[in-house]
Amino acid sequence: MSRKNTRGLALRGARVLITGAGSGIGRQMALEAARRGASEVILWDLSSERAEAVKGEIQTAGGVASVGIVNVADRAGVAEAAKSILPVDVLINNAGIVTGADLLEATDEDIIRTFDVNTLALYWTTRAFLPAMRDRDRGVIVTVASAAGLVGVAKQTDYSASKFAAFGFTESLRNELRARGSNVSTLIFAPYYINTGMFDGVTTKFPRLLPLLDENDVARRVLDAIESGSQQLILPRLARIMPATRLLPVRAFDRVVDFFGINQTMDHFTGRR
Repeated sequence: MSRKNTRGLALRGARVLITGAGSGIGRQMALEAARRGASEVILWDLSSERAEAVKGEIQTAGGVASVGIVNVADRAGVAEAAKSILPVDVLINNAGIVTGADLLEATDEDIIRTFDVNTLALYWTTRAFLPAMRDRDRGVIVTVASAAGLVGVAKQTDYSASKFAAFGFTESLRNELRARGSNVSTLIFAPYYINTGMFDGVTTKFPRLLPLLDENDVARRVLDAIESGSQQLILPRLARIMPATRLLPVRAFDRVVDFFGINQTMDHFTGRR
């Protein structure tokens, strides 16, 4: 699903900040933004080694990149790190974690960490960069959510809930900006599982209908959406209809989800080791 506005932003000449940029789709989006002519790609990650490696890849290809070792769950740390790099044209809130455990098997610390990184960090980064975007009346705030923010999935009580919250955050922010007549826009991206290693071990019952997504293709699609002015991107095609199935009675809805094997996808989850 792709809902569009008229405020696409060309990445050529833009300053792009990506959280969780040291690996996975964060890395791929950083490389692709550089290929599209971004004036600077700012790489935020917890790992200096990973972020510096991506910076090296970008520089080798002739692009410009800088690194910030930032814990996006640290409100004060985010605010301080943002001061020296304002303004940016595109903020991609990509950093995320998953526990992959039943509710009673997850620790208190696991649950708190999931919400700190997947949900509360959206507030700290956006509050740090949005004022300058509004002053310039230019910018895009991208939130990487998940198809698990459309349908609650077994073994994801913390992860799914954090991604449902990401949808609510972005929708409310979009409407705040619309009410102000601002040209700053938002994009919510909700993918099914991506083959980055974060969800190693997950399975899919119908790989043609619900494939494990390729990280290179996903990165291109997200940046295409930024440039075209899309406000919502849900992948793959089948995932786009899942919200409509909520019109069914709960038991019928659960049968549909079970038919597609969604609640069994995490049965053999191992995650990135």
